[in-house]
Amino acid sequence: MPALASHRKPRTRGRTTPAVGLTTVALASVTLLSTQSATAAPAEPKPSIKEVQKKVDALYRQAGTATQQYNKAKAASAEQRSKVDALLEAAAKRADKLNETRRELGSYAAAQYRGGSIAPTATFFLADDPQSYFDQDQLMARMTSRQQKAVADFRTQQKEAAAKRAEATKSLETLTASQASLRTSKQQVQTKLTEARTLLSQLTAEEKARLAELERKKEAEAERKADELARQQATKEKAAADEAPKTNTGSGTGTGSGSGYSSKAEKVLAFARAQIGKPYVWGATGPSSYDCSGLTQAAWKAAGVGLPRTTWDQVKVGTRVSTANLRPGDLVFFYDDISHVGIYKGGGMMIHAPKPGANVREESIYYMPIYGSVRPS
Repeated sequence: MPALASHRKPRTRGRTTPAVGLTTVALASVTLLSTQSATAAPAEPKPSIKEVQKKVDALYRQAGTATQQYNKAKAASAEQRSKVDALLEAAAKRADKLNETRRELGSYAAAQYRGGSIAPTATFFLADDPQSYFDQDQLMARMTSRQQKAVADFRTQQKEAAAKRAEATKSLETLTASQASLRTSKQQVQTKLTEARTLLSQLTAEEKARLAELERKKEAEAERKADELARQQATKEKAAADEAPKTNTGSGTGTGSGSGYSSKAEKVLAFARAQIGKPYVWGATGPSSYDCSGLTQAAWKAAGVGLPRTTWDQVKVGTRVSTANLRPGDLVFFYDDISHVGIYKGGGMMIHAPKPGANVREESIYYMPIYGSVRPS
């Protein structure tokens, strides 16, 4: 039997070409997208240790400024709260006095009612708003002098009570604004501190060691400058002692050059030394922790001298002195925005509450850029 012919068409081998083309296009597309992605979002270079140090110092400084803003808002809020409480108490007393006078007027009206003369006078006394009747001359003519005085007192008390209520309302608005500023400043401090901690937490152990080395070098340079200032001051004091007359009257001046200031300064420094080792906490005024201006305020309070709460106000108290003429007990302020302060202890050194994460300690006044110095008493 003859074989049947096959009706299948022979397989064409050229049909795989389109698949190859599609694969090539896909690979090219992936390559192109990868190239574009690399171009569009290049990896940011990691900051150097010096840049990290600079950034962290800036964040702590900004936190220090925000801390002073917080202290100012807190002091203003406390002061305003006291004022509001006093005004509310005064308004309540005015209201009591007003009610007492109203009762007296009511008794007059009742007496007139019992006497049968109720018409316009009784209407006046029993009205909810006697103010509308004050200008009626005919009515006033019917009153005795005692009644007229009671009405006049009532009118005066009404005005005073209204004025106190308005003043209290305005003070409450001011208090609300102070509290809002307090919350804002608190948030700013927390934000800056979080940024600084986050930046430090991203460092490797080796990078942290390098950062610590930079800090040691910075401290060493600051101490070198402090030693130089100490030598200059010692030379100056010796020369002054040699030139001083044998008889000294001991009279001090308002600039704190007398024994009175030295006695206060000893108390200030004794207090400050006793706080060494206690932690810096922003907004704290003791006794277990301090911020920079909280420490200086508490130290001078121990010597019987009251200082304002913030660095911005403390720098305005007392006499300005140059760095070369610093004496123990003087306040040294730092940075252009006056956001930090320490207590000069002599020899180019100070006692201060440095920053979050650090404790009250002695340090060179040259560790930070000096703004100026003040002798408080």
